Amino acid sequence: MLSVVVDRPHSLAVREMPEPMAAAGEVRVRVRYAGICGSDLHIYRGHNPFVSYPRIIGHEFVGRIESVGDGVDAARVGELVAVDPVISCGCCHACQIGRQNVCRNLIVIGVHRDGGFSEYVCVPARNSFRIPDSIADSCAATVEPFAVAANVTARTGVLDSDVALIYGAGTVGLTILQVVKRVYGVRAFITDQLDERLALARNCGATADETINTRHEPLADALRTRGAADGPTLIFDAVGHPAILEEAVRLAAPAARIGLLGFSSTPSAIAQQELTKKELTLCASRLNCAMFPTVIDWLERGLITPDSIITHKVDFRDIARAFNLAENNPAESCKVLLDFGRER
Repeated sequence: MLSVVVDRPHSLAVREMPEPMAAAGEVRVRVRYAGICGSDLHIYRGHNPFVSYPRIIGHEFVGRIESVGDGVDAARVGELVAVDPVISCGCCHACQIGRQNVCRNLIVIGVHRDGGFSEYVCVPARNSFRIPDSIADSCAATVEPFAVAANVTARTGVLDSDVALIYGAGTVGLTILQVVKRVYGVRAFITDQLDERLALARNCGATADETINTRHEPLADALRTRGAADGPTLIFDAVGHPAILEEAVRLAAPAARIGLLGFSSTPSAIAQQELTKKELTLCASRLNCAMFPTVIDWLERGLITPDSIITHKVDFRDIARAFNLAENNPAESCKVLLDFGRER
């Protein structure tokens, strides 16, 4: 089989690898589409502290079950499945309280073990979620990023009275936007410095008045002129720059919740007084916690539209072009999918 392998930082190639065999409790999946995430780029650049090399990367993917290991119902052969990359031990404190996405012994497919940038991959059967026939293969490849949005909104909660602010109109921000507006139906502003990304935000449900280019308009002024002078009650940082959290704390309404995603190691300078006087809630969110069934239901009901963020489908053999699009062309690309062939 052919796989995308990162041998070491800054060294990536498509090469022939042995086909894996499903172990007990596993299924072997013939990959159809796999999405490129920022964390894949971080592994390639050597900026992910959790990965070991060499590694077949990729944690956003969909494919069809072609064989099963011992203990797995053979009737599952032929199912189209999206694969949750979170593998937990089930025994530690986090797992025992239902927070398996931060398991002490966490294994992430595509990070700690080989992932979906490959013609075949073996994964736990319990991590493989059947995709209904009504959902296109390419849309199913986005279940994982939408599960990230589902997780952070579950962590913060979303109230009917909320006014939301989302920093960043990349994949993470745009999936959060769709969830907040289309699933929960609340008003949501979204910021970016690229008009092309804000155009995508409008395709994802934002009105023209809800998109803010902070290169041209100070955010506080923009919120004030748009009727949100009291500040957002719900804020999501989908960028991860330390200055954003500092600003979010200043702008937030009293009793607001702030959802944090990303792995910046640079400290933010936040005065405790700002948090306490407004009684703000900071909710960190990592990966997803059993959100795949929820997202698949949203897809089936048409509440979220992955086609609004999928900008490119590239043959996986042309991985260099695909990575260049994802990493260096933010005005042109959003979600780039690797195409592993075999249309159904």
